[in-house]
Amino acid sequence: MKDRIYDERRQARGKAMKKKDKENFKKLLTNWLEELLDQAGDTVSGMTVPKENFPDPTDRAALEADRNFMLRIRDREHKLIKKIKQAIGRIENDTYGICESCGEDISLKRLKARPVTTQCIDCKSKEEALEKALGL
Repeated sequence: MKDRIYDERRQARGKAMKKKDKENFKKLLTNWLEELLDQAGDTVSGMTVPKENFPDPTDRAALEADRNFMLRIRDREHKLIKKIKQAIGRIENDTYGICESCGEDISLKRLKARPVTTQCIDCKSKEEALEKALGL
């Protein structure tokens, strides 16, 4: 019962964000998602090209280091793609811009800086302070 009331309150607060702002964020997130997906496709096609056979171990190691670096970047982008899709989903169900921790509105300034955020600055600061204290 308590969760249902909290969810209703969160959805009511989400309607406080102007429709124009939600549309702008959805457009921004959609464009960002398309760019990331295009880049991911380029990486996959680039990595399927047969490797050159380097007789020098140093050249081979440099190539492998570059590939590993690119894979780490793409892994981070993959995680970002998931966050962007979730943010678009929150826009569609009218919960975008509402802190998942406290249920308060997330400031437009914070959303512009980090459109995929799920927490207001106060809750995120508290979470980071706790992580730092616990050594995470």
